[in-house]
Amino acid sequence: MNDQPKPETFPVTPRSRVKRLHERGSYDRAAIYPILDAALLCHVAYVIDGQPYCTPTIHWRDGDRLYWHGSSASRMLRHLKTGTPVCLTVSHLDGLVLARSGFHHSANYRSAMCFGTARILDDPEEKANALKAVVERFYPGRAAEMRADQPQEVKATMVIGMEIEEATAKIRTGQVGDDEADFALPVWAGIIPVSTVLGSPETSPHVPPGVSFPDHLSGHREGRRLDEVLTEAQERYEAL
Repeated sequence: MNDQPKPETFPVTPRSRVKRLHERGSYDRAAIYPILDAALLCHVAYVIDGQPYCTPTIHWRDGDRLYWHGSSASRMLRHLKTGTPVCLTVSHLDGLVLARSGFHHSANYRSAMCFGTARILDDPEEKANALKAVVERFYPGRAAEMRADQPQEVKATMVIGMEIEEATAKIRTGQVGDDEADFALPVWAGIIPVSTVLGSPETSPHVPPGVSFPDHLSGHREGRRLDEVLTEAQERYEAL
């Protein structure tokens, strides 16, 4: 893990500056890291030969470095070998905001937008560590009980890394922003909370008899919020 101290904020340039509702924006690592760490899925946008693409994928963070992976057969990912500018985004929907007017309807959310140059990991050791981390980051303790990756599996998987050069968080919390003149209208207004919650584990039919749900997944229990579970997993991952 990289323990070198970092500045509290990322640089702010025209590409990363929040222009609309700027009071909701932040460039602080303390605001951006938790949004990235509480998510399993991101979207990576880039341009190849003038054609824009946006790919949903699993991501993980190690300090200021983000990783994701894909198939080695991917034509798009092969273009990242020499490095290409990308924008990686993560978002959480936390609530539906219903107002007394259409203009003030909104949503409570947390989002992060990260800019950098994505490159394929060619160093075998770095790639092996990243492939281990993609499991260990989300399920701390699981890598030790799995079989090792087979050579053909490693060859078939492409891992991409990106140092975060600039990043912005944008967050909306709180109640409805109705105009005071509308308060007396006989229209319901308020917040409908939204969250992703874990369900009951469903054991594979091919698990041998006597193999129980592992202790290292005790935090992944039914009814827990996914973002809270992932945040705890990141903290355990960083403590390794």
